[in-house]
Amino acid sequence: MPRRRLIILSGPSCVGKSPLAKALGQFFPDLHKKLQPLVLYNSRSPRPGEKNDEDYHFRRREEIEKFRDKDNYIVMDVRGDLQAFDIKELSELLAKGDLFFEGNPFIGETLLSHPKLSKFKRLSMFVSPLSREELSLLKEQPQADLESLVTDVMRRKLLRRTQRQKGVLSLKDLEEVERRAKSAFRELALAHKFDHVIANHDGEDSENWSAFYYPLGDAGRTLRMFAQLLKRNKAEGTERWEKDFIVVKEN
Repeated sequence: MPRRRLIILSGPSCVGKSPLAKALGQFFPDLHKKLQPLVLYNSRSPRPGEKNDEDYHFRRREEIEKFRDKDNYIVMDVRGDLQAFDIKELSELLAKGDLFFEGNPFIGETLLSHPKLSKFKRLSMFVSPLSREELSLLKEQPQADLESLVTDVMRRKLLRRTQRQKGVLSLKDLEEVERRAKSAFRELALAHKFDHVIANHDGEDSENWSAFYYPLGDAGRTLRMFAQLLKRNKAEGTERWEKDFIVVKEN
C-alpha cells in the first residue's frame, strides 16, 4: 500500500489555488474524496462564501496568540494575519489517509521543513502566476524591475477578484489587496523548496475556471497536472526552480 502523504498546494494569494481545489472535486471526485482537508486557525475575518470550521477555524487574534504557549501548536504570522495548526491533529489525520493543505507558501514551507513532520511523505506543489521562461526573459531586461512586475500582476488579479466579490471597494479592501500583492514576490522566492512548480495565468480572477462546462486555458491545464500528480504519475509541463532563481533584495 502506498504511503500516506501530506499534500501541499501553495502559491500567492489569488493565483488560483481555491478554484483548482474546487475543480478537482467537480471533475475528479474520486481523487478529491481521498483527501482530508487540513483546516488551520486564522485570525482574519471570513471572505464572502467562506465557512467557519470548514475553510478555516476563524478565531480572535488573542485566542490564537495563546496557542504559542502550547507545545503541539505552530503559530505563524502570515501577511499580518495569525494562522496556526495543531501538530497532534495533523498526525492523527495522516494516520487515516492523505491530508491536503491548500494555502499560503509560508505555511507550506513550514509543513515541508518542520522537524516534527519529517517522518511523513510529502507531495508539494507551488502555483506561480508566471512561468520560469517568462521570469527568465524578464530578468534579462536591464530596465525590468522583477519584484515590481510580479506585484503589479498580482495587484491586478486581486483587484478583479475583490471587485467581483464586493463591488465597490473600501479603503480597507484596497489596503488588503496591496498587502497581498506586495507579499507575492517573497512567496515566489520559496517556490524552489517545492517538488513541482505549475505556471498558471488563470488566477481566481479568471472566468476560465467556471464560465464553461470544463476549465479552459491554463485553468484546465493546471487541473490536469494537479490530477496526474495526485495519481502519482508524471505531469508533463511542471517546472523545477533552483534556489537562486528568485532572489529577494533585503532593504
